[in-house]
Amino acid sequence: MGLVENLYDLFHEKALGTKVVHLCAGLRYTAVVTEEGATGIAYTYTGGGGCCPKREDYRDYEGERASELLELIKGRSPLGRSMALALVNALNHETARRLPDDPSDTAWMDSLGIGAGSRVAMVGLFRPIMKVLKDRGAAVEVIERNARHREGGDLGFGRVLHGGQETLFYDKLGDWAQVLILTSTSILNGTTEEVLGRIGPGVKAIMLGPSTPMVCEAFAGLPVRVLAGTVAVDGDAVLKAVRHGAGTPVIHQFSRKVFMTLDRGIADRD
Repeated sequence: MGLVENLYDLFHEKALGTKVVHLCAGLRYTAVVTEEGATGIAYTYTGGGGCCPKREDYRDYEGERASELLELIKGRSPLGRSMALALVNALNHETARRLPDDPSDTAWMDSLGIGAGSRVAMVGLFRPIMKVLKDRGAAVEVIERNARHREGGDLGFGRVLHGGQETLFYDKLGDWAQVLILTSTSILNGTTEEVLGRIGPGVKAIMLGPSTPMVCEAFAGLPVRVLAGTVAVDGDAVLKAVRHGAGTPVIHQFSRKVFMTLDRGIADRD
């Protein structure tokens, strides 16, 4: 089974036993709150089109069993998958909040051995991460489908490639990279397995970003070594920030950045 199917199977039973209290699809992030008070977030992905559903597609999930919303993670609606992934992160909140903190993104970088001369491929342009990578002396290749032309090109310690340059990036991913940083938005656009299938032997991969489901079992069979995500601490403040269209820096004021390493299933790719 694939990652999405794993997430569905892992959380279906738990979703049957709770209800959705709040569902908010903000401009940047989507938040779900369950009746236990657990908050989960995910990137609001609209597939590059408008986010407004057809009238006949609209459904009010607030007050319904969470299992009804979870069904959307297997569906074709980009916004529906965002809402369902936020629900997964809410259902997993109690487990994720016990994970170790990594506020400066140093712990997961240390676990991947990123230092001077490390060759890092990144899917999705994480600007704060780029600064840390530069300070560590890493060489970086980034593919960013949504980057504006003025944001691309040579960075001095790496380059940003645009959509349409995937072939060049995948070549680097297969025979150059030592580490892959993969945005968890790839779960929403359905490219996670495609990208991971392009990495060369021994490449250490991390799933990164607030959307990341901190669930070891979901990544069974995939060459992922580390998960790094976000856990809401002040759920009301996070929900308010989402309603107000706030981005990651604001949400992180009311959350913790956490990480976990996955040892199972890695050795056969190294």
